[in-house]
Amino acid sequence: TVSLSISSGQALELLLSFWPRTLTFNRMKTTTCSLLIIISLLQLMIPVNTEETLDSIIKKLKETLSYGGYLPSTVNRTPSCTSVKAVGRLASCPAGMTATGCSCGFACGSWNIQNENICHCLCLFVDWTVARCCQLRK
Repeated sequence: TVSLSISSGQALELLLSFWPRTLTFNRMKTTTCSLLIIISLLQLMIPVNTEETLDSIIKKLKETLSYGGYLPSTVNRTPSCTSVKAVGRLASCPAGMTATGCSCGFACGSWNIQNENICHCLCLFVDWTVARCCQLRK
């Protein structure tokens, strides 16, 4: 009879020798280490006092949204607008008014504004044109 004694370290070494070490295993180790390094660096980049900066950003955002970038006027101004309908492809606004939009007959959705006060429908067949005219203060 032959007796064989193996220590636990030798048994582990023998077991690992049969375990194949592939390129995938080495890539996983490299990827894991890289991710740990990146996460550690990101934690160092986070500012210590984030509550104060977040509060100041929210305050500035609320101020900007409530005033729209300018101080509101105490005088209420309502725009003076009217619609002008004409037969054909052209509709002109009255003197002193600017065309702000157009509408065309026969479901024509193609139009442009000429000289700031004339609506021009670009479709071939149009039976009417409407110009939305407003008095804009400069």
